Amino acid sequence: MGNLNQSSLQGGEGFHGQGLIEVVWGRRKNGHFRPREKRNRVFATLERNRCGSLQDRPPSFKVLLLNARSVNGKTAVIQDLILDEGADLACITETWLDEQGGVNLTQLCPPGFGVHQQARAGGRGGGVAVIARQSIALIRCAVPQSSRFECVFLKVGARDSLGILLVYRPPCDPAVSLSELAEVVSNSALVSQQLIVLGDFNIHAETSLTGAAQDFMVAMTTMGLTQVISGPTHQAGHTLDLVFIVDGGTVRVEEQNILPLSWSDHHLICLSFAVSSNLRRGGGPIKMVRPRRLMDPDGLPRSLGDLPVLETGDPVDVLADRYNSELTRALDTIAPECPLSLRRVMSTPWFTEELAVMKRARRGLECIWRKSRDVSDQARAKAAIKAYSVALRAARKAFTTARIASVANRPSELFRVVGELLRPPETQGLPDDLATRCSDFAHHFAGKVAQIRHELDSSLIVVPAEVTEAPVCPILWDSFRLVLPDDVEGILGSVRATTCALDPCPSWLVMQAKEGLLDWFVAIINASLGQGSFPSCFKQAVVKPLLKKTSLDPSVCNNYRPISNLPFLGKVLERVVATQLQEFLDDTDFLDRSQSGFRPGHSTEMALVALVDDLRRELDRGSVTLLVLLDISAAFDTIDHGILLGRLSGMGLGGTVLQWLQSFLEGRSQMVKLGDTCSDPWPLTCGVPQGSILSPMLFNIYMKPLGEVIRSFGGCCHLYADDTQIHYSFPPDSKEAPRVLNQCLAAVADWMRRNKLRINPDKTEALLVSRSSDRGIGWQPVLDGVALPLKSQVRSLGVLLDSALTLEAQVSAVAGRAFAQLKLVRQLRPYLVKSDLTTVVHALVTSRLDYCNALYVGLPLKTARKLQLVQRSAARLITGASYRERSTPLFKELHWLPFIFRSQFKVQTVIYKALNGLGPAYLRDRISYHKPARPLRSSGEALLSPLPISQARLVGTRERAFSAVAPRLWNSLPIEIRQAPTLLAFRKDLKTWLFRCAFGE
Repeated sequence: MGNLNQSSLQGGEGFHGQGLIEVVWGRRKNGHFRPREKRNRVFATLERNRCGSLQDRPPSFKVLLLNARSVNGKTAVIQDLILDEGADLACITETWLDEQGGVNLTQLCPPGFGVHQQARAGGRGGGVAVIARQSIALIRCAVPQSSRFECVFLKVGARDSLGILLVYRPPCDPAVSLSELAEVVSNSALVSQQLIVLGDFNIHAETSLTGAAQDFMVAMTTMGLTQVISGPTHQAGHTLDLVFIVDGGTVRVEEQNILPLSWSDHHLICLSFAVSSNLRRGGGPIKMVRPRRLMDPDGLPRSLGDLPVLETGDPVDVLADRYNSELTRALDTIAPECPLSLRRVMSTPWFTEELAVMKRARRGLECIWRKSRDVSDQARAKAAIKAYSVALRAARKAFTTARIASVANRPSELFRVVGELLRPPETQGLPDDLATRCSDFAHHFAGKVAQIRHELDSSLIVVPAEVTEAPVCPILWDSFRLVLPDDVEGILGSVRATTCALDPCPSWLVMQAKEGLLDWFVAIINASLGQGSFPSCFKQAVVKPLLKKTSLDPSVCNNYRPISNLPFLGKVLERVVATQLQEFLDDTDFLDRSQSGFRPGHSTEMALVALVDDLRRELDRGSVTLLVLLDISAAFDTIDHGILLGRLSGMGLGGTVLQWLQSFLEGRSQMVKLGDTCSDPWPLTCGVPQGSILSPMLFNIYMKPLGEVIRSFGGCCHLYADDTQIHYSFPPDSKEAPRVLNQCLAAVADWMRRNKLRINPDKTEALLVSRSSDRGIGWQPVLDGVALPLKSQVRSLGVLLDSALTLEAQVSAVAGRAFAQLKLVRQLRPYLVKSDLTTVVHALVTSRLDYCNALYVGLPLKTARKLQLVQRSAARLITGASYRERSTPLFKELHWLPFIFRSQFKVQTVIYKALNGLGPAYLRDRISYHKPARPLRSSGEALLSPLPISQARLVGTRERAFSAVAPRLWNSLPIEIRQAPTLLAFRKDLKTWLFRCAFGE
């Protein structure tokens, strides 16, 4: 199409004649690039962006504006459109998505893109979304939302560089909606001096405007904003989609193309802006990488060569440094580093050659239709688009199936993959200067620990001798057992192949080449164990800041938790020591019996089963129980090394064992790493590294005396690492209880201070468990001078406990979260085969129902019905059954136990573990084998003694307390199941028996 004359640009006497700037407008030439031409065009664009043009033109910024009229069923076409146009930002109006967005929003995002969206507050339709390259730094700013329009405001690039406000305004109620929109634009103009306002305003800008529309356009002009769209944007010839930029600003339109689309009544607007600065992060070689295809597991040992002859008494530091240098040299030989350049276009892994052929045919038919504008040509183009979309969905489905199948047995990886399918990535707003960000994190983490230690030291001038000095104890373990190659090979199978930035070689390659590296591992590990020294090169940690909750502000350092990433061989060495240390702890029974954290056969569920059993038994006795959940600030980071070494010595460690543990603790350092940027390392004078294998075990040893302090006042406790739960029971009319309990809490606070741990009273919670008639005690517990308010419910190890132990709040919360996940998974159904859908439902839905479901035994039907409904909905989702179909045949088809039987299965499994030494001793003590007064035929049937009636007077105790329910459920099992030889055999036979009981087979 030729150039437009001035009258056509002005659009008669309408607003277009006021203050127009000159733009280039026209139709794109029909036809399409062949693959090689298109690739060359992309490379040329990349080179131009990196090096600049001959005329030293400002960097360009390409934006698409599109009214989709619902993205449902159009995701493949829109994604291809974004990639084909090489857009930096795609602004989409009328998405018709809900607040979650779900799979449709994920499908819109090509690889390397993120998304920000705003859904309509109420009703269907509407909504806007901005899809942007992740190489562009975007920060979403809050703007007032209205029920009359939707908008998203983003700041692009460096501070005050460019603001983009995307708007969709329905045609109704123009007077009020346009007035409110003008207010939003004015606020945005104050935030960003260079502003682009675009979207579907539903203003007929091609006509002479009157009324509210004219007032709005005048207001935009008053704010210095000029409308630049100069042609029809709707198939009916209307100009409804508008773009405003600052008149005379540094942002100007280089090129403008308006293209009709066969699948939307609005046209596609392609805009290329000239901006004053490059809005993209980085460029050119971003890092040095080693091609994975060259990393040959067989070639690595050959390049490494034979183990060098070691001189007698070589320090382990020399061996470890030689291992690192030799492995680096070998890796340089087989896979030398090469620079990786930033690619503007990322490939879609599911795109095949067949799809490429269909895509070229589809674009050819679209070009024919744009020339002819014939209805039959449009129909053929739509048919090609539909066929291409179906084929693309099939390809993505096959790719997704293979991807889920590859991680089906790795829960963490499965959660990550499903999360990528359900939640599109957001563009990052972190600053380009990662060095500053790393330094901020490093100062924050180091300063937080230093501040806590300073406060503790100032509050306690002299540490008592009984804390720092080890009690007299004979040495029970003074030397490690050296390892053999078979021992190391077994340990390698139990260590996750995580790679640290300090590792000389990727861990996955080391695992695959372990046959040729075993001699190295054995030499270094045995030298370390024999010399009682932990290699210095393994003491440095790389800290990765992990956001505590996704809802927290990512720009605040205090919202992050430091997770240490340690060298791989150092973790293997830790695993060797941890195995022998665990054997020693089991033999000596040193740890507190109520400690469940990071111990074999223990779990959060077992700790909660014991806690709730204690609370229910006290209720049955008529007592009132006060439950206090302590909060400790940065517990792992403030451990005092001197006190810990005293505890280790006091438990009977000496010789090279104690020397090795002292070497492990001292001389450590860590640094923060973001991307390829690291902070300066800083030394650690206290604490144990989070992410270490030994740290949880050392923390349990450190906390051992706390249980003794609590029990000395008649209280009870349950611990899971630093989660400490104290409960104290007393008669409702007791006058002595407040004094004793506050003395206990004061002693706990004093013990924390003496042991360099800071208790946080503001985050500590208290719950009074009592019968409804006894509720209220007239006083508040006091912790470290702070009165603890009594709450109606508290969260203990992820479970909500209420004052009457009804668990109604817990069940409602679990059902709500499970239903929310079901809604998301339902959107994945078109992209997954049945087996993969079942795997995803297990990971996201039924796993929530199964967590701590041993507590759900005996729930009232009205409470349990909520979780039963979730299970039925999950079964219908997998099988595709309608809501009218009965759930029982669906459970049989899926071989699922109904909810009530699943909780019984969990309790009976816990009983088997407790009776056979596979569970905690505190559960074993609650049940006992039945011993009749005289020999009976049932004497050898492994029956349990039921709880006496006098100790289970309440229905809640008889039906739901573990010590009362366990004998009844266990004794109902056939003898061959009770006497199963292994846990695996027991679980298999138990599920078969329960399945028959549930379905009458």
